[in-house]
Amino acid sequence: MGEEHLSGYQARDFAVVDYHMYQDDRTGLSFRGPPPAAQAGDYVTCFGAAQTFGCFCEHPFPELLQDRLGMPFVNLGYGGAGPAFFLRYPQLIDFANRGRAVILQVMSGRSESNSVYDSGGLEYVTRRSDNERLSAQKAWAELLAGEPPPAVLPRPLAKAWRMFVGPPRVREVLAETRANWIAHNRELMERITVPVIYLYFSRRAPNWHSTGRFAWWWQRYDSENAMFGDYPQLVNQRMLDETRGAADDYVHCHSNRGSPQPLVDRFTGKPARIDNSADRKDLSVETYSQNDYYPSPEMHVDAADLLEPVLRRHLGTPK
Repeated sequence: MGEEHLSGYQARDFAVVDYHMYQDDRTGLSFRGPPPAAQAGDYVTCFGAAQTFGCFCEHPFPELLQDRLGMPFVNLGYGGAGPAFFLRYPQLIDFANRGRAVILQVMSGRSESNSVYDSGGLEYVTRRSDNERLSAQKAWAELLAGEPPPAVLPRPLAKAWRMFVGPPRVREVLAETRANWIAHNRELMERITVPVIYLYFSRRAPNWHSTGRFAWWWQRYDSENAMFGDYPQLVNQRMLDETRGAADDYVHCHSNRGSPQPLVDRFTGKPARIDNSADRKDLSVETYSQNDYYPSPEMHVDAADLLEPVLRRHLGTPK
């Protein structure tokens, strides 16, 4: 089970926040702590990725909700996870089904498998043809580079073809990936027997692929980052529409409040310098001092504010 640990984030982020990581006895996986003091049947389980985990956030939304509702919230956010990851661990689903409810984050589509790459439900894939492991970003860049524009197209049309039409094989694999993501989300929600609150938590709206002045609504193919869009990568409105009906409730948190977030060294009070290679050796050495990717602490408050009344309704907890 230990090979699952692509990222616990603690080695990278320790100067900013202590995640109090612990190892789950059921699976051998490591999650953000402290370990839950969950009483039988009296807890809420949170399934998700780094956004649920709460990178660079001292008090992520599961902890905020725990304080507000006065019951344990078990944070099972796992770096790079997609719905297929949690399907591989029925022990976690069984645990969730013994609780009161589940908050299920809308997770990234780039953590999904297809006929070319096997992801295991994580954002680190294995090329099926030769079993080489690589990041999802490298994998999709490889796919895009493998199909150049038709040679007969002049340069301006070739650029437009790459941006708006895309390589046929890439379009085929992308459609397959999205179909698998939809199927796995539905299956996961079917296996959960307690109320499921489906949480869309992002800086972008689901029908837009980016944020700010450079946002676009169409699918692009000119680079892997343009194709992915902001988190949750590859997920569009159609995918949400085809999965949210399987949940008992849906919460939409589209916020960029407090983003980008300045990162402060908790020991010195000075700007922190974060190096991704301290966490993932496959990532390049590059340092930064602000968080412009993961939800900011203010965004976690926004998510908790939207989730709280929905949870109170399902749990029968008065304000």
